[in-house]
Amino acid sequence: MAKNTNLSSGTPNPLLLFLCFTTLMLLRTEAVWLTIPSKGTKCMSEEIQAHVVVLADYYVVAEDGKGHQPQTVSVKVTSPYGNNLHQNENVTHGQFAFTTSESGNYVACFWMDTKHQEGGVETTISLEWKTGIAAKDWDSVARKEKIEGVELELRKLEGAVEAIRDNLIYLKNREEEMREVSETTNARVAWFSILSLGICICVSVLQLWYLKRFFRKKKLI
Repeated sequence: MAKNTNLSSGTPNPLLLFLCFTTLMLLRTEAVWLTIPSKGTKCMSEEIQAHVVVLADYYVVAEDGKGHQPQTVSVKVTSPYGNNLHQNENVTHGQFAFTTSESGNYVACFWMDTKHQEGGVETTISLEWKTGIAAKDWDSVARKEKIEGVELELRKLEGAVEAIRDNLIYLKNREEEMREVSETTNARVAWFSILSLGICICVSVLQLWYLKRFFRKKKLI
């Protein structure tokens, strides 16, 4: 008689728990609070590879409950080559989204509106910055492809693995570029050292020749 195995027991599947935990860690995003000085600029940068989706939401955090009008800020987001990706002035909240076209540091800078601010008062903004798989709308994916539960979590994990793979390839390419730069620099330093040593030898020989000639003229030798 075949033995009946109960697959729907109340004990959680360790593999499923591990997959869910890993996916949640990869998809986890936290808001960063930035204190904007009354004069000056506060920036946040992140190194991102090309062809990655970036989403961000920001808003001014009210520091008291007295109903005061929150300070307004201006924001500018630039690419590694200085291209302007987003700019907004005199706002209390906003958002931006773009797909990176080149690899490098993407910078978001915030500063206060100097025309309407109270003198010497700092303000705080909350910035939620999402990149790659964390910026993907999984609810829309689930509705479009009619998936849910374990299948959806596996799809998220698949996307996370692809993101990790792409990041590893990016890091490998950067390592190769850095190694080439290091080897080129070492070669140039070696040639500079040889050139410096040659110049020192030539100068020493000329000094000896000059001193010998001088002493002969003075009939000291």
